[in-house]
Amino acid sequence: MMRENSSSMLSHSPGSLSLQQGTPSSLLKISGDWTLLHYARLQKQIALHHNQLNDNVQISWDALSALDTAGATLIIELIGPARLQQLTENNTPLSAERLALLLCVARALDTMTDKDTEPKSSIINDLLTHIGKTTEQIGKQQIDLLGFIGLTVETLITTVLRPRRWRITSLIAHIEQTGFNAIPIIALLTFLVGAVVAFLGATVLTDFGASIYTVDLVAFAFLREFGVLLTAILMAGRTASAFTAQIGSMKANEEIDAIRALGLNPIELLVLPRVFAMLISLPLLTFIAMCCGMLGGAVVCSLTLDISPTLFLTILQRDISLNHFLVGIGKAPLFAFIVAVIGCLEGFKVAGSAQSVGEHTISSVVQSIFMVILLDALAALFFMEMSW
Repeated sequence: MMRENSSSMLSHSPGSLSLQQGTPSSLLKISGDWTLLHYARLQKQIALHHNQLNDNVQISWDALSALDTAGATLIIELIGPARLQQLTENNTPLSAERLALLLCVARALDTMTDKDTEPKSSIINDLLTHIGKTTEQIGKQQIDLLGFIGLTVETLITTVLRPRRWRITSLIAHIEQTGFNAIPIIALLTFLVGAVVAFLGATVLTDFGASIYTVDLVAFAFLREFGVLLTAILMAGRTASAFTAQIGSMKANEEIDAIRALGLNPIELLVLPRVFAMLISLPLLTFIAMCCGMLGGAVVCSLTLDISPTLFLTILQRDISLNHFLVGIGKAPLFAFIVAVIGCLEGFKVAGSAQSVGEHTISSVVQSIFMVILLDALAALFFMEMSW
């Protein structure tokens, strides 16, 4: 039995090509083992006969004894995709297994060719691609934000007209979280910033003999810009991230789906109390920030410029009009609404994993700070043009 097997294996000959010229057509005979073992030898034979092949040449497959993927690659290179397509359409002496192998290798070669023809990446292409994707993502975020703002306003209008649907307990809890608990950090930060602004102003203005105007500098800065801007940025980092984490965790645990299954509106239940809490808390915190900032400036003026608190208040009352306070406090509700809506929206975008909660929490902070600074810049330009 072993002798028969060894004799049958020895009967297989290396793959070969032979072209028999004739009229009206020639015959290309493919014989032997077309395997990886004879790859180099067969490649040389293909190079010799490749230029002699045309559509009139007939192919004989009867003597083909063995075929693997390496041999199939050489045969496809020899006959081309058009002749291979004819094999699938016409009756051929090739077995179904060998024909399937040829087709599979041909598809793989086409895929590799498509990848080779793709333009090679470069630093410039990668940079432009990244910029394009980032721009597209930012545009999509702004569209989502506008849509969510519209949905929130619609729910707000329908809920305000129905006092029975007000969530008073939830509102008070969020006011405590976003407002009362944030007073220490807001007061400390704005006090220190007010001291720094007064010190820098005194350093510069003293050279011109105008150190008394440090009072006006601190007052203008905190009443119009620093009070509301610092408060909104702190709330964006502190409260917007908390909103995103809270709603995102509920989304990951499928609690929001349960709320919908109960017939409740998640916007009314989760978003509106947080938005109302921010609308109430941020103006109050802005007022505290203004007072603490000017208090820090007054301390520096008293210690370094010999401007007593009484003189500080007198200059403040004489030089600073009410409209500066109104400009600053008027921006607070707008910033509060934007920060709260962005924080809630990013929470609803959470996909359902802890990693997604972290990613959207970071995104809510970045977006909130960006929008606050952008809106503040636009408001400053508007008020400057209006001479307010």
